[in-house]
Amino acid sequence: MPTAAVIGCGDVSSVHFAALATLADAELVAVCDTNPERLEAAAAAHGVPGYASHLDLLEKVRPDVVHICTPHHLHASIAADCLEAGVSVIVEKPLAHTLEEGRRLIEVAERSTAKIAVCFQNRYNATSQAMRELLDGGTLGQVLGASATVMWHRSGDYYRDRPWRGTWAGGGGGLMMNQAIHTVDLLQWLVGDVAKVEGRASTRALAGVIEVEDTAEFVAEHENGARSVFFATLANAVNAPVTLDIVTENATLSLRGELTVTYADGRVDVIPERALESGGRAYWGVSHELLIRDFYAKLNHPEPFWISPAEAAKSLRIVKDVYAQSYPEMLDRVG
Repeated sequence: MPTAAVIGCGDVSSVHFAALATLADAELVAVCDTNPERLEAAAAAHGVPGYASHLDLLEKVRPDVVHICTPHHLHASIAADCLEAGVSVIVEKPLAHTLEEGRRLIEVAERSTAKIAVCFQNRYNATSQAMRELLDGGTLGQVLGASATVMWHRSGDYYRDRPWRGTWAGGGGGLMMNQAIHTVDLLQWLVGDVAKVEGRASTRALAGVIEVEDTAEFVAEHENGARSVFFATLANAVNAPVTLDIVTENATLSLRGELTVTYADGRVDVIPERALESGGRAYWGVSHELLIRDFYAKLNHPEPFWISPAEAAKSLRIVKDVYAQSYPEMLDRVG
């Protein structure tokens, strides 16, 4: 039975703990956090030893898998340490807070015998899987273009509660890195690799609270000739459903919670999404548990996990390209 440890016991760790609790073939053996109160609470709640240092955990426990749920700027370095120790990794998005750190992690992953997955769990949504199957099936014809929106709300208190979120050094960015990157990932995964991006990021509602962006837009040219448009903001009054529309020669696919497929001949199919089952907030999606289950099921398979660092770097590059165009005077900080 594989043993597991969770590194970083903040908000998103709850879905990892919940998913592990459902796995009959995995055992949680340790937790790690630099915050003494969070560490003590997590160790007591799960009845396992706690460590303030991930290096100490690796040395004394050496689990088979670690789940990395830390602030963004720690993702790549901790993941690299684990892989170099031969320990497999499930790391929360984003891959890294800078492109340089992302490239380093890709290199480490390619050398390591251990596995690594990046948590773009929305690829496992029933609607996302249905869209992928339809697009791959060939009956829809060529993809002509797509559009996506993320219209959410975050308050100043959200950032004051976890100050790293509102900084370049801690978060590597704001809205695009912490919220909208899941939709950016779906857009490029479903429509195709992106060849060129033109966009703009800015702070419209939270100036004075954060140093990063709360609003962004871009136009992407895909390698297959399709064009996507994207808009996201945290200035909305509520957390509205993410939208994703893909137009093909023979149908339009519209995601609004459920997926509606409208064919050129007038037929309409509706594909519902699964209900949220594991712990966590609804906007994290419904599929963390499915990704985690899949990873453990494939631990002994020889090939890399399909959502690899190289795959996760595609959305990171799109985000960082928008940042480079928006903040050319501070490329050393946004990179």
